[in-house]
Amino acid sequence: MRRRYASSKFRIALFLLLMAGAMFAATAGKAQPSAGATGAPAAGTQHTGLFQVIMSNKDPVFFLIMACSVAGVTLIIQGFIKNRRDVLMPEQSIQHIRELINQRQFKELIEYTESDPTFVSRALNPALKRAPSFSSMKEAMETAIGEQTAEHFRKIEYLNILGNLGPLLGLLGTVLGMIEAFSAMSDAGKEGASPANLAAGISKALAHTFLGLMLAVPSLSAFGILRTIVDRLTIQASLIAEELLLMIKPAEAKPAGVAAAAAARPGATPQPASPPPGLRKGPMPAPPPAPAV
Repeated sequence: MRRRYASSKFRIALFLLLMAGAMFAATAGKAQPSAGATGAPAAGTQHTGLFQVIMSNKDPVFFLIMACSVAGVTLIIQGFIKNRRDVLMPEQSIQHIRELINQRQFKELIEYTESDPTFVSRALNPALKRAPSFSSMKEAMETAIGEQTAEHFRKIEYLNILGNLGPLLGLLGTVLGMIEAFSAMSDAGKEGASPANLAAGISKALAHTFLGLMLAVPSLSAFGILRTIVDRLTIQASLIAEELLLMIKPAEAKPAGVAAAAAARPGATPQPASPPPGLRKGPMPAPPPAPAV
């Protein structure tokens, strides 16, 4: 069950099921006659459902919240589709890179990582262009990994913006509804004022509050889930990219401890440490003469 929940397809299906349940609860209220004291429907009375209340209060705030809701649903679907292991670090791409490294086909490797849009290839390509200096290669890879990670977080940051904007838009509609309600009571005068005049404005105000919460709750929930997914996948992809970089690391000189142990052997002639490949300049210096016995 844990492995099933960890899959992206299961999370998407669960999220869509929750969204469908919320939409069904919002549209379940239909016009039903209210019963009187004897159990019979009272004449001229009618109960208005939540969907009818929302649709009867169309104003600029309503259309703005609807536009933000459409954008939020689109970002949520795109976020769950694009932030998957098969997209960021597909096994076929990683295996092909390993084969090119093992075959020492570095020219083909640079061309492949240049055209491959996966996370690992985009992190490895700048490092390959800095060869043969391993320190420069590692620095270029770290920079590329940081840029890609920030890019993925920026894409889902819009959900956080919509989630924080939803309650503010709902509050704006609430204030406008209350202003309209009290203005209607003021225009009706002392004799014509009735609870119905106040109820219409309050209903409009609460409808906007409901729409704002319906925008904020899914957006913030999806943002929290996607942020965890992006953080986990980018760390895994970074570790794979570093592993591939170590496979093409240039050969370096022996450690000082190994050289000292070799020089301490009886009859051994001390040799100078050879610099890493690519850093030799000029002829190799001759070894110092052995001490006279």
